[in-house]
Amino acid sequence: MDDKQIFDQIRELVNAEHDLRAAEQSGTAVDPRRLRSLEETLDQCWDLLRKRRALRDSGLDPDDAEQAPIDEVEKYLQ
Repeated sequence: MDDKQIFDQIRELVNAEHDLRAAEQSGTAVDPRRLRSLEETLDQCWDLLRKRRALRDSGLDPDDAEQAPIDEVEKYLQ
């Protein structure tokens, strides 16, 4: 997955998260597991972009970056 694909996925996830939060604010019941899953996947995407950038900046192949497990990126500060 290249940077553009990761950014596209982030955009989709952010839109889905915004939709859920808007529904929640309007009084609609929202599945907290779905929201949590979106947040975790976003954390993984941002982490993967950071790894790709670090590899690129080091003169290495950014395609060697691998997605980290959720427990390693959970609540990763943006």
